[in-house]
Amino acid sequence: MNIWEMLAVFVAGISAGTINTIVGSGTLITFPVLLATGLPPVTATVSNALGLIPGSISGAIGYRAELTGQRPRVLRLSVAALVGGFTGAVLLLALPSTAFETIVPILVALALVLVILQPRISKAVQRRRDRDGAPAHPDGGPLLFVGLMLASVYGGYFTAAQGIIYLSLMGMLLDDTMQRLNAVKNVLAAIVNSIAALFFLFVADFDWTAVVLIAVGSAIGGQIGAKVGRRLSPTVLRVLIVAVGTVAIVQLLLR
Repeated sequence: MNIWEMLAVFVAGISAGTINTIVGSGTLITFPVLLATGLPPVTATVSNALGLIPGSISGAIGYRAELTGQRPRVLRLSVAALVGGFTGAVLLLALPSTAFETIVPILVALALVLVILQPRISKAVQRRRDRDGAPAHPDGGPLLFVGLMLASVYGGYFTAAQGIIYLSLMGMLLDDTMQRLNAVKNVLAAIVNSIAALFFLFVADFDWTAVVLIAVGSAIGGQIGAKVGRRLSPTVLRVLIVAVGTVAIVQLLLR
């Protein structure tokens, strides 16, 4: 890379770390920039996955106050993220690049619909629980576990918009605030990126210049995202998720 390409990757890392912490879909910023520097798609994907780990960890640390009291939930859902992330990483190297391209925009669109309808769905679910006398499952039950595991398979494969899918699933099945769910999302994203990158270390080629630039940039962005995201109201956060997700769908369809 020349100096301008390195600067572009670094700025993309900051932007991705910021938006990943608040919503998700930061890969839609870094991935095209890496391709523009001349990296092959698989090399760009694995380098991006490794570089975004510090950003995910930084964002999770920034949201540590919202993680208070969620340890059992995080531990249980982390298993789903671990299994799904590893599976997705294996599929990236085993399947042709076109395998997920058709279904990914559909998944993101469905996630956005769930995010929009989440308040109504949550109220309907709560009314049914009150009628039946059944308390909300603190971890979302088997349905959330399986849903997050499947979302993590996609996350280990490509990562773009996985945070939006996580938030839509948790928002529908957990009785909690968007900010606390966002904190859990950041932890799960860190786990998926980490397990995928660990696998790639043994079987794929990295561009270490890109990895370092994205790592430093995303770590800075993670702290920025935590400061900004924690101040957003649930409505504003939901609107931002939908806006970013819509851009993600358009970009995925145009790839």
